[in-house]
Order: sequence, then C-alpha cells, then structure tokens
Amino acid sequence: MGDYSKALQFYDKAHKIKEKTLPSNHPDLATSYNNIGGAYNDMGDYLKALEFYNKALKITENTLPSNHLLLATSYNNIGGAYNDMSDYLKALEFYDKGLKIREKTLPSNHPLLATSYNNVGGAYNDMGDYSKALEFHDKAVEIREKTLPPNHPSLATSYNNIGNAYSGNALLTQKKAHEILEKAFPINYPLLATSYNNMAIFYNAMHDYSNALLSHTKALEIRQKNLPSNHPDLAISYNNIGSVYFEIGEYQKALPFFERALNILKQSVPANHPHLQSVQETIIFLKQRL
Repeated sequence: MGDYSKALQFYDKAHKIKEKTLPSNHPDLATSYNNIGGAYNDMGDYLKALEFYNKALKITENTLPSNHLLLATSYNNIGGAYNDMSDYLKALEFYDKGLKIREKTLPSNHPLLATSYNNVGGAYNDMGDYSKALEFHDKAVEIREKTLPPNHPSLATSYNNIGNAYSGNALLTQKKAHEILEKAFPINYPLLATSYNNMAIFYNAMHDYSNALLSHTKALEIRQKNLPSNHPDLAISYNNIGSVYFEIGEYQKALPFFERALNILKQSVPANHPHLQSVQETIIFLKQRL
C-alpha cells in the first residue's frame, strides 16, 4: 500500500506541474489522469480511479482521432475499474470499445491486442459465459505464443485463464447432470455423493473454495448415511475436505479431516499404499506447522 501511496504523490506532483504549463485539454494531461487513476485502482479505490479515468477519457475524446490508441487505453482502464467492481456488463462495454480501436490500428499479433482479448475473456468468465471467455482467451494465447518466450508470465496467465474457462464449462455440465440425478433419485442416493464430489473438484480448480467445501461436505454427509464408518470412500471425502482447508492455509481445520482419513485407510489399504503414505506425510507436515 505504501508504494501505491508514494506513486500517487509523485503522479500528483507531476500532474500539478502539467496543469500549470499545458492547456486544459492537452493529451499529456490525459496520461497524467490515467496514471493517477491507476494508482487509485491499485489501492482498491475504484470509484476514485473511475473519476480520474473519466477525466482522461474526456480529454482524449475531445482532442484525439476516434481510433487513437490513447483512447483505447482510457476505455481499457475504465473497463478494468468496472471489472474490479464486479460490474461486468459495464466492463465489457468499455473493453470492447478499446478492443475495436486496437484491432483497427495495431498489427494482428501486437501484445496490446492480446491484453484486450484477455480482458474481454476475463469479464465473460466472471459472468459465467465460459464459451465466450474461451473464444477470447484463445485469441490472446495465440498472439502470446507467437510473440513471447515460452516461459513468459503472460503466457502462464493465458493458459491459466483457458483452464479456468474449461473448468467453468465442465462445472455447468456437471451441474446439469446433478439436477437430473436429484430429480431421479432420493436425496441421499450414493450417486449424488459422487456428483457433489465432481462439482467440488471443479470449484476447487476455479479457486472457489467455499463452494468446494460445501459440495465436499454434502458428499461426505451422503456417504456417512450410506456407507460403513470404515469405507474407503469416506476416507476420500475426509481427505478432500482436508485438502481444501490445506490449500487455503486453514491447517488447524485441515488436520482432523486428514486424521479421520488416515484412520480409515489404515483399516482398508496396505501400509505401503501411496494414498495412505501421502496422508501420513501431510499430517506430519501439518503438525510441524501447528
């Protein structure tokens, strides 16, 4: 936070000098407003960021050609602030304006185009339109694969975004299957536990840990009602819940679930079974951290 505050101070000083020496509609002032808006955005003050982004936009719209790249930057910045505020429709509106300018003025493999495609894809993903998200993330990664070294962080981001979109699509399909199962079988039917478990895996892949825990817990409750207390499927459920808590750093909550899983595994699999050994190692790790 201190770094952003410091940046804001210097951006503000630079802006005041520009205000005294430049006409009120000079493009350099728009750049200055964008910088200040960016600092506020990084600090999480999205309304303040929008205030300055809109000042920049007003100058660029009044003084520059309609296809100028600085205008695309303004649209993209405003889209980003709206996206951070979870107003995805508004974000898409501005991302799309910026993208259209960049598509008209930049080479087809320009990194800024990849950024725009990535932003549009991200907004669609957040809205739950995973097919549309994939369409734009694929365009972004196509550019990045051609223009960036294979170990570049932006490529990793693109691959991760595509993975999230596929997980989202898979989750929607799994939800539809689950709805059919709920209508066809009693509430505690064993197959529903498998379905909850599958949904939890997709939630976890998308870093939606609260829903992952909820789905894993529902799977566990069904298995507890249908299976003997030492059934290996119960160990799987305990392990899954423990793993989510482990992933979010809730080690105190994770430990008892791994211990329950271990107690069952000791009764149901050989001592050298890889799953049993993995759970034992996790428990040792957790106890060292607590």
